[in-house]
Amino acid sequence: MANPSPQSQPPSWRLLFSHPLHCLSFGLGTGLSPKAPGTVGTLLGFPLYWLLMDLPLAQQWLSLGVFFVFGIWCCEITGRALGVSDHGAIVWDEVVAMAAVLVTVPFTWAWGLAAFASFRLFDIWKPFPIGWVDQRVKGGLGVMLDDVLAAIMAIVVLQAAQGMLA
Repeated sequence: MANPSPQSQPPSWRLLFSHPLHCLSFGLGTGLSPKAPGTVGTLLGFPLYWLLMDLPLAQQWLSLGVFFVFGIWCCEITGRALGVSDHGAIVWDEVVAMAAVLVTVPFTWAWGLAAFASFRLFDIWKPFPIGWVDQRVKGGLGVMLDDVLAAIMAIVVLQAAQGMLA
């Protein structure tokens, strides 16, 4: 995490409500959780997926792509307001990435739990190339990209598991 700028603000409900982009960046407030904001924010990926799940698969992926690109801009603006590029309260990246993982698994509680656990594992552990990107790519793109990579790794693991269980 970068050092706060002299104009930085701590994440707060006041900042969240000061601009619609901050509200989304903070995952509708889930990022303000005093404990494990990334994990709490990840849970918001479930309702996002539920909103998309009845769309054709191509439209689900297109929507997630739009949310990803929008997230770059959204997280960049909030990071500037906070004075920290990838503050822990910014969780839109977890929301979008978790929804992407859910697109790839059967709609059951067991697979949902497996998707959640595998995504959080890779997002926290940050094996290569996730950690490399996290350290070197800054701004909104860096915020979003490391979580997309964690989602891809989780998807690979979950697809392998589905293949073994088929």
